Amino acid sequence: MRVGLLSREYPPDVYGGAGVHVEFLARELRPLTELDVHCWGEGAAGGVVRHRPWPTLDGANDALRTFSVDLSIAAALEGRELVHSHTWYANLAGHMAKLLYGIPHVMTAHSLEPLRPWKAEQLGGGYALSSWAERTAIESADAVIAVSTAMREDILGCYPSLDPAKVRVVHNGIDTSLYRPDHGTDVIDRIGLDPGRPYILFVGRITRQKGVPHLLRAVRDIDPAAQVVLCAGAPDTPEIDQEFRDLFQELSGVREGVHWIPQMLPRPDVIQLLTHAAVFVCPSVYEPLGIVNLEAMACGTAVVASRVGGIPEVVADGETGLLVSVEESAEENVARLARALDSLLADPQAARRMGEAGRERAVREFGWDTVARRTVQLYEEILKQG
Repeated sequence: MRVGLLSREYPPDVYGGAGVHVEFLARELRPLTELDVHCWGEGAAGGVVRHRPWPTLDGANDALRTFSVDLSIAAALEGRELVHSHTWYANLAGHMAKLLYGIPHVMTAHSLEPLRPWKAEQLGGGYALSSWAERTAIESADAVIAVSTAMREDILGCYPSLDPAKVRVVHNGIDTSLYRPDHGTDVIDRIGLDPGRPYILFVGRITRQKGVPHLLRAVRDIDPAAQVVLCAGAPDTPEIDQEFRDLFQELSGVREGVHWIPQMLPRPDVIQLLTHAAVFVCPSVYEPLGIVNLEAMACGTAVVASRVGGIPEVVADGETGLLVSVEESAEENVARLARALDSLLADPQAARRMGEAGRERAVREFGWDTVARRTVQLYEEILKQG
């Protein structure tokens, strides 16, 4: 089975959950298919072909630059029997390959443009183009993979003309042999954390979706003994970057032990930080699944997360962490988040039990080998349909 896997992100250029998903899915698909990965970047090697935006579009709107990459990818897919795209950055390439070569197009929806209106801040008029590309691809795809049941409901809600039978749920996965507790302390020492004080940890992009401003406001008044570690970078816009910086400065002025790490850390460093955290926090306002919560659970750490999207399908409330509703006012949401964090900081034994249960749940239910097998079964079903 000759498959083209299409993505903006692929190692070493991974900045979000979709990139992590494609990295591990590709690893597991290679023994099962004849796989080529097409992504952004320079060069080709080892079954990975990288494409860059056309130089003539340097400085143009990011959506136009993306479409130029999609054209390049589509031109390189001749000879594939099936293409599988991830995110709007690659969906149009998959759709064009379907039309050009008469082959099936499978797409995985990691998020939906209609549910991310703040993207207009980042893309301007390009948001209309990204929305058009996603709609065109999703309504014409042979199959759409949703990374959670909640995501499936969102897909059918946003695109009611889509045949529900085409939308399948295949959860994200986690490599629990890679993401596992690391009790070393070299990273902790290098950052300058006080080993005698607990810390809460956030890992993610500085974007409206991740709810980082809510977190910075929530931790102002939590247990003063707790440290706060923010692995936060890649801001969507200069405006949200400045908002984050202002809130960080305010927070640093009212409590000690606040650490901001703006650069993307190597995976082993993140694993050690996840392992030692008293609590991992995911304050997202929109999250189709939230793979970073699985990473924390696999490292044996309790999670406090928003009760949105697919997160409740990963974090078992009261068992592997605490879920916080976000339907109230912004002030109440911030207060609820602070209370949940404080409750686990005050009861480290409960947090430890939740971390152990989270590790067991990640191992039992979210292996990448299972994800890959279910994905290949879908490929085979579509190809048999002709």
